[in-house]
Amino acid sequence: MTPSRPGEPLTYPLASLLREAPGATRLYEVAGVTVDVGPDFRLVDPIEGTVRVSRTNRGVMVHGRLDTAIAAQCSRCLRDIDVDIDLEIDEEAVPSIDIETGHPLSWPDEPDVVRLNAAHELELDVVVREAILLAEPIAPLCRPDCPGLCPVCGEDLATSPHTHPQEVDPRMEALRGFRFDGPDGTH
Repeated sequence: MTPSRPGEPLTYPLASLLREAPGATRLYEVAGVTVDVGPDFRLVDPIEGTVRVSRTNRGVMVHGRLDTAIAAQCSRCLRDIDVDIDLEIDEEAVPSIDIETGHPLSWPDEPDVVRLNAAHELELDVVVREAILLAEPIAPLCRPDCPGLCPVCGEDLATSPHTHPQEVDPRMEALRGFRFDGPDGTH
């Protein structure tokens, strides 16, 4: 297993792997790596895990198991929290330059396939960034049973239970005695 150095970008040289027969594999350890996830997100833990790259007849298959954490806000109580993100990446990557001839390769039928750069390197920064953004929960919670904020006063219900008097708008007081008789005479 080839370790990555802390802070090293997610770029792997694959020229020697591309010269091997299909089925050849490289395993890379990812430790202490960060990527730019854009202005609206912040990593609070470095990216850790492993990336396995296997030679195919067209290029390589990339399988990665990575984890990190991002800064977020609880969707109920608005407290700042860290959200653990577990990523599983399965991508095919194809060369952009033929390893033997040095001529450019074209993949017109597959515009979205990951391509190795001209130096036959696999650059996973964009793939990992997209996986992190897709893995972000829609409504993160500080804990599963977070009670949230009081709808009347906005106080955090987890820190202090409280009550409010049951006041009825005077304009609605006439409805208090309203009864609806159904077709069978029931209320």
